[in-house]
Amino acid sequence: MSDFTPLRSVLYMPSSNERALEKAKAIACDGLILDLEDAVAPDAKPAAREAAAAAAASGEYGRRTVTIRVNGIGTQWHDDDIVAAAQAGPAGVVVPKVNSADEVRALVAALEKAGAPDHTRLWAMVETPEAVFNVREIAAASDRLAVLVMGTNDLVKELYAEHVPGRAPLLTSLSLSLLAARAAGVAILDGVYNDVKNTDGFLAECQQGREMGFDGKTLIHPGQIEGANTAFAPSESAVEDARGILAAWEDGKGSGVVTYNGKMVENLHVESAERTLSIHEAITALGS
Repeated sequence: MSDFTPLRSVLYMPSSNERALEKAKAIACDGLILDLEDAVAPDAKPAAREAAAAAAASGEYGRRTVTIRVNGIGTQWHDDDIVAAAQAGPAGVVVPKVNSADEVRALVAALEKAGAPDHTRLWAMVETPEAVFNVREIAAASDRLAVLVMGTNDLVKELYAEHVPGRAPLLTSLSLSLLAARAAGVAILDGVYNDVKNTDGFLAECQQGREMGFDGKTLIHPGQIEGANTAFAPSESAVEDARGILAAWEDGKGSGVVTYNGKMVENLHVESAERTLSIHEAITALGS
């Protein structure tokens, strides 16, 4: 997994805010979503599109994974957004409310028609009941789809649910989407946490997302970056254990039963340890 890309912290940035785009070059998030959708007023969308495309094409964001979120399928801005994003060549084009495998294939065809380079992947947002029911097919619909992004605010709205600690109303949707991502071999990002002043609540939700298996979390404020980076990175003890498991496995080859710290080591433990170290090494390479 040497090509593993950390996506612990992926920050939405309004592309209509020139100062925010400039500031984003220096903050310690793993990824950026330069937003043309929710964060941008209708009359500001054409200028935001130009700004996002210029930023994504600039090469000035270092190791950060830079993506552009376009306006949704069927909106008056969508087609122009897709063309501009494809030609800018970001790491990903984030599309809201992707509800079916057919939509994935149509989006990929549109990106390719517009000249998107091979490295520009599709990130599909899962934010409706229909998408959750179709998420396995969505995740597997195209090799160009690289990431599922949970749109938890829209899901809560569509379910007539409430935002509550522990997210009980969303657990079915989150779990089904995780299963789909893992079955298809794509990454998956947890949804945003709305109350930027509630640090304890945010950190608890990060921990929950990490324990469930998410690769990282989408964020709405730079103050959330450090917490997400810590939560979705292997701890020092996890890295130490991973190294110990691999050493024990190497030493015990051919001896039948291998143990580490009194616990039996099997192939599945070795694979988990290798993944932990690959994530650790990729994060270390980022310098954060």
